[in-house]
Amino acid sequence: METTAGISPHAQGATSAPTATDDEQGRAGEARIGHWVAGRARPDAERYGPVHDPATGAVTGRVALASAADVDAAVAAARDAFPAWRATSVSRRVAILFAFHQLLVDHRDEIAAVVSAEHGKVLSDAAGEVARALECVEFACGIGQLLKGGYTEQASSGVDVHEVKQALGVVACITPFNFPAMVPLWMIPNAIACGNTVVLKPSERDPSASLVVARLLQEAGVPDGVVNVVQGDRVAVERLLEHPDVEAVSFVGSTPVARHVYETGTRHGKRVQALGGAKNHMVVLPDADVDVAADAAVSAAYGSAGERCMAVSVLVAVGAVADSLVEAIRERVARLVVGPGSDPASQMGPLITAEHRDRVAARVGTAAEEGATLVVDGREAPDGAGDLGEGFFLHPTLVDHVRPEHTVYREEIFGPVLSVVRAESYDEAVGLVNDNPYGNGAAIFTRDGGAARAFEVDARAGMIGVNVPIPVPVGYYSFGGWKSSLFGDLHVYGPESVQFYTRTKVVTTRWPDPSTAGVDLGFPRTR
Repeated sequence: METTAGISPHAQGATSAPTATDDEQGRAGEARIGHWVAGRARPDAERYGPVHDPATGAVTGRVALASAADVDAAVAAARDAFPAWRATSVSRRVAILFAFHQLLVDHRDEIAAVVSAEHGKVLSDAAGEVARALECVEFACGIGQLLKGGYTEQASSGVDVHEVKQALGVVACITPFNFPAMVPLWMIPNAIACGNTVVLKPSERDPSASLVVARLLQEAGVPDGVVNVVQGDRVAVERLLEHPDVEAVSFVGSTPVARHVYETGTRHGKRVQALGGAKNHMVVLPDADVDVAADAAVSAAYGSAGERCMAVSVLVAVGAVADSLVEAIRERVARLVVGPGSDPASQMGPLITAEHRDRVAARVGTAAEEGATLVVDGREAPDGAGDLGEGFFLHPTLVDHVRPEHTVYREEIFGPVLSVVRAESYDEAVGLVNDNPYGNGAAIFTRDGGAARAFEVDARAGMIGVNVPIPVPVGYYSFGGWKSSLFGDLHVYGPESVQFYTRTKVVTTRWPDPSTAGVDLGFPRTR
């Protein structure tokens, strides 16, 4: 797929899109999707990009693509709102977050429908996304406990020392197309709970959920300017990375873009957490329950059409389990129902764009050319499948006898493609996990507690599952990978997000005491 100036085609928040002039945007039946700055919608722009219904291929809206001046306006609104928001009591911030949580509950079906319409995932999956977002809001509602500092009385004679956590200022959140509601809510609740103000740059592929979230935050009582949304492409991203008033950047996307965001942001003096791509391995040992492992593999590989950073894309079958496991997966894949996300019968929807679908399909063809076995070729509709029209559909694909040198193994495919690599031993399987440049998640399926414990210790990945294929942490732990899946020191949401969105200040205090008065040029001592 064609990229723009080094930005990945599914850059998950940083891509560029074909643009339309002001005269071309806003055709009949097409929504105009704009920015949200200082508490009000700003639909006007010099450039627009198309927003599609991936299930039909139709253009349903035109999204504003921010200029540098648009970004500057949003940052200025956040900067101006920061002093008053920082001075807002913790109890008031928490009350607002509780109100926001209830509004999310009340509007969860609306948000899921918006996500499904623009991303293409089935409604039940979109509802699950909203549910996981609620967990992160719940965590932020406990910010009073999390912002506590420390105090030491009489650290030295007449000297007390205490520590406080203070907000950074304006923070930027650059989020992906694959979770247009959940990932912004990984970031925004914790950022504002800590006293920061936010400029969100969502993906231009499915931008509408961001505006629903912004309006609900306003309804909950978040003051104007505390949370702002700029739609856009690379222009907006680059301006946020270099803007002198942006103190920190949170990003989720592909590894090439994450590396660029991290290097550019830190070069401009910003604190950056940039979560990159993944090649998540699921290791199945010979003693595993084949039916349980097959169910898990199919669910984790093909849910949301594989467009998840924690999707299982590599199944490592160890020893004699391989043949029976591949057959069990093949049988399950044959029964999957692919169709529009709005159809309750659909289990898997389309991919985000036609270009991305074609890129994934090309990698399937390359796998066959390089010697892998196409057990199920998703480029061909199975017998009995209905006509899916002009939507961006690709059926589930199962590729066996994949080797580490194959393109389908080396690249992050980000689609409904499961690669099976056969290993002779546990050590060989762990070696595959550890030699891979990505380190987001890894899972093992086994009945052997010793093997499971060893895998927990041995596997070089940030999130480990034991008989759990997608080990995404609950909201009170933090999410993040190792190796080329993370640039920066701190993971997103959970306890590490509080570290990221605050800086520590240590205060040393001594009140005047005539008995200790006098000039002393010596180095201060604590005894």
